[in-house]
Amino acid sequence: MEHPSPSPSLTFTVEEAAEMLGISRTFAYEAVRRGELPAIRIGRRLLVPRAALARLLASDAPPQADLVLSTVAQEGSTTNG
Repeated sequence: MEHPSPSPSLTFTVEEAAEMLGISRTFAYEAVRRGELPAIRIGRRLLVPRAALARLLASDAPPQADLVLSTVAQEGSTTNG
């Protein structure tokens, strides 16, 4: 029996978002603090919603931004366990 492929995560860590954006971890946390990078806090975790990051990128990027995010997330989920 074939297992269904895991669905892409709805959120990224700030570190994952930084890597996708090509910025440093420190700069990403600063951008969250300034409100330039959308993030939500759940308990002690700070997460960047996939949809918010896609909207942010779509303002300056071609319509395929969500496809790129989906591909990066799938690659990350296969390498991170």
